[in-house]
Amino acid sequence: MTQLTTDDLIGIRRHLHEHPELAMHEVTTHQYLLTIIQQFKQDYLEIRELPDLPTALLVYVRGSQPKRTIGYRTDIDALPVTEETGLPFASQNPGVMHACGHDIHMTVALGVLNWFSEHQPEDNLVFFFQPAEESENGGKVAYEQGVFKGKWRPDEFYGLHDNPNLPAGAIGCRMGTLFAGTTEVNVDLIGKSGHAAYPQDANDMVVAAAEFIGQVQTIVSRSVNPIEGGVITFGKLDAGTIRNVIAGKARIEGTIRGLTQKMIEHIVDRLKQVANGVATSYDAKVDIEFNQGGYLPVENNDELTKRFIDFAKQDPQTQFVETQPAMTGEDFGYLLSKIPGTMFWLGVDSSSPLHSATLNPKESAIGKGVNSIVRFLRFRQGESVS
Repeated sequence: MTQLTTDDLIGIRRHLHEHPELAMHEVTTHQYLLTIIQQFKQDYLEIRELPDLPTALLVYVRGSQPKRTIGYRTDIDALPVTEETGLPFASQNPGVMHACGHDIHMTVALGVLNWFSEHQPEDNLVFFFQPAEESENGGKVAYEQGVFKGKWRPDEFYGLHDNPNLPAGAIGCRMGTLFAGTTEVNVDLIGKSGHAAYPQDANDMVVAAAEFIGQVQTIVSRSVNPIEGGVITFGKLDAGTIRNVIAGKARIEGTIRGLTQKMIEHIVDRLKQVANGVATSYDAKVDIEFNQGGYLPVENNDELTKRFIDFAKQDPQTQFVETQPAMTGEDFGYLLSKIPGTMFWLGVDSSSPLHSATLNPKESAIGKGVNSIVRFLRFRQGESVS
């Protein structure tokens, strides 16, 4: 296979879109990626599969005069969403869809890798095709398994996420935090059930849960610096069995978002204080549990990101947009907490948002994205790309 054309890339993207798979089950996706990469010129490539993370894939590109190793990561999993786009290449897997654009991510990564398989880079490159971004924290799993050791450890790491609100092919980025960190929270309130006609003999956890949820609303509005920002959302409340029985138990499930890990920890502390207060006020047992293994904020490295943004602004073939931080989560944050790097947006100009059943990225973004990333990586290695 010679260098991939735009039509080739679009065909690859459509195949990937038709065959989405959920986190840690990306078996067909893995095999398809492997088949494509094996058709590339292999003179500088080394393909590595991982027995303990079998749907992951790494590719090493040997540099001619390496000064560093540059990493590039793409995610490969899909979401449990039933597609409603009506596209001729819509998902063939019922209830599963690339509703977050990872098919675009993978295709761009393949395009970049293909270019460097035809044009040996000066620096070493490591491409990481990562499973389980949407759940199960695939990046963290890979790191903790010791995947990035020896020559496979990048000195700096890059990755993109598609953005429906940016023009197709545009590159968006910012200094500091690009994506918020996330922590899941579960709250169990335990009182005493009883007959609806005799409330004095029971301890109503519907009332206690309502009070807890109400008090939590003051955390962001009165305990968080509005310039820094934070989010607490409770999306699920379970209590009771029938209208004339007072509920003795209630369970609340939610998520915390913050632009820094320090902010998340502050919100966690305040939630604990509110839980203790409600427990005392309502003579109830309130157990609060946090999944601190949630996604860390995606905090871009200052030096590397400034270089990336300066290049994108000056490059005549790149349309650059400076963006605001997003409260969505991305597990690339964990890798960036271990290895310095930059995450950026690729505009795909869709009228539907990420994670929606009608997300329909413009495919013109693919070729433009490949071109911009290749040009940046060449620039990073000291090449002139004017």
